[in-house]
Amino acid sequence: MKKMKYLLKLLRPEQWLKNLFVLTPLFFSGQMADNIHFWDAMAAMAAYCLAASGIYCFNDVADAEADRLHPQKRHRPVAAGHIGKQWAVGVGITLTVTALVAAWLTVGKRLTGILLCYLVLNVAYCLWLKRIALVDIFIISTGFVLRLMAGSVSTGIALSHWIVLMTFLLALFLALAKRRDDVLIFERGGGQMRKNVERYNRSFVDTAIAITVAVTLVCYFMYTLSAEVMERTGASHLYLTAIFVLLGMFRYLQLTMVDARSGSPTRLLAYDHFLQLCILCWIASFVIILYL
Repeated sequence: MKKMKYLLKLLRPEQWLKNLFVLTPLFFSGQMADNIHFWDAMAAMAAYCLAASGIYCFNDVADAEADRLHPQKRHRPVAAGHIGKQWAVGVGITLTVTALVAAWLTVGKRLTGILLCYLVLNVAYCLWLKRIALVDIFIISTGFVLRLMAGSVSTGIALSHWIVLMTFLLALFLALAKRRDDVLIFERGGGQMRKNVERYNRSFVDTAIAITVAVTLVCYFMYTLSAEVMERTGASHLYLTAIFVLLGMFRYLQLTMVDARSGSPTRLLAYDHFLQLCILCWIASFVIILYL
């Protein structure tokens, strides 16, 4: 029973929330009610969930020594010694192969190709690229864009360049917020959580976060006011949803810079009711404008 508990912890199912980005092309297009497209997108998201859990297995093996120095990550199954490294690698290989086969059988070669790119990029990240400051956060952001592309090829819905930019920038913002948490732990004498943490400091990260938030908001405003988007969706009032985007990003900034709680975006999303309300209001406003 305990082994299953540690296995579930190794797979990090709470992180599957990130794979909701696969559904965003369908949602933004106003075609969520299309059954064929919906189930194709769900199949793509399921394949990504398997692949992501496989990558987490490899990541925990690669990071085991560093995780033991982290106040929260030291409880991860591999770092804590509850699951052996070879066993974790075996689970990771099984999951990634299953994800590729599932993608091929449900959607086809285009999704399989994108998923393979995601896996190769993330394995390279786990083994080497995470040690290079700036490259590490840009790879994380690229992973979210690949999720977006997976949603696009599985449904045949073309991506607006604004959505691609917004997704990349939003993921960059979240990655920078996580790096800020590592910097704070390092400054407080809690140890060097990452080998590249010395190439970040609070001043640099705060400046980068401020720039990223500003550009992300501009991209969102441009998206909602784009003639191409208005023509495709038949909606001319999408700009009204920007208030919830602005409020949500400011709330995340508050949690990051005032409360210093940005170590886990998924945990914040799961437990911060203010942030949840912002997201729910944004979704509701979008649904009202696009679907009603």
